[in-house]
Amino acid sequence: MNVKPLDMIAQKWSQRASQAGQAYTQGVSNPRTPWAAATQQAASNWAQGVQLAVTNGRFASGVAKAGDARWSAGATGKGATRYPQGVTGPIAIGNFSTGFTKSREVLQALQLPPRFPKGDPQNALRSQAVATALRNAKLGK
Repeated sequence: MNVKPLDMIAQKWSQRASQAGQAYTQGVSNPRTPWAAATQQAASNWAQGVQLAVTNGRFASGVAKAGDARWSAGATGKGATRYPQGVTGPIAIGNFSTGFTKSREVLQALQLPPRFPKGDPQNALRSQAVATALRNAKLGK
């Protein structure tokens, strides 16, 4: 089979993908099946896939394959520039507020154990109370 050189394939992919913003938006706006319904229907497939990946050690092998250098390059080269964009604006602030409302209410209602002198091991009971209250709220207890 005659295949173009890798650098030509990669360059074409990059050019075409970088111009696909409108097509991306159209696809998200008009899915063949609504996202939530399709995702709920795929829950058992997801669980089976995760179990198979666990059984075959794919997570650890993927981490080993990528290595620290690839992770670091992605985190500093992409993540550092994209993170600020992702956490600003009304959508991000609204999503954060919605997501944090329950935790805020739990923390506001929490009665912490008394504070002891600095360095006293009993002070750890305060952070344990916070952790327990937030976990119980998450689990609906």
